[in-house]
Amino acid sequence: MDSNMKCRQCGAAMYGRADRKFCSDQCRARAGNLKKHKDAGEQLMVQVNKILRQNRLLLQRTSPEGKTTLKRSVLELAGFDFRYFTNLFRTQKGNTYYFCYDYGYLLLDDEKVLIVNRQPYMRT
Repeated sequence: MDSNMKCRQCGAAMYGRADRKFCSDQCRARAGNLKKHKDAGEQLMVQVNKILRQNRLLLQRTSPEGKTTLKRSVLELAGFDFRYFTNLFRTQKGNTYYFCYDYGYLLLDDEKVLIVNRQPYMRT
């Protein structure tokens, strides 16, 4: 056993296996989180997921019964970002529903939006 081994995260002396990098699970997790925090791609994913969560929450709040029509401006004023969605569903009639996880919307004429809950037949 080499007593010169030091934890890569906190610098504490370590004993045991020669290939150990961290003294504890906490230090290993902390090092991984710091690495993710510094990665630009990881930060982009965090930002996009935050927007998607916000979009879903707004759709859920504005359509508690599962199907609602409202003006697009109501969602925009609440902070909805129409550029972000998780998937599309195209109907046989050619309509495109944009989904944020299990809540979706269809852009209608006159700047209106139809908000719906995902249905079993909408599987992609």
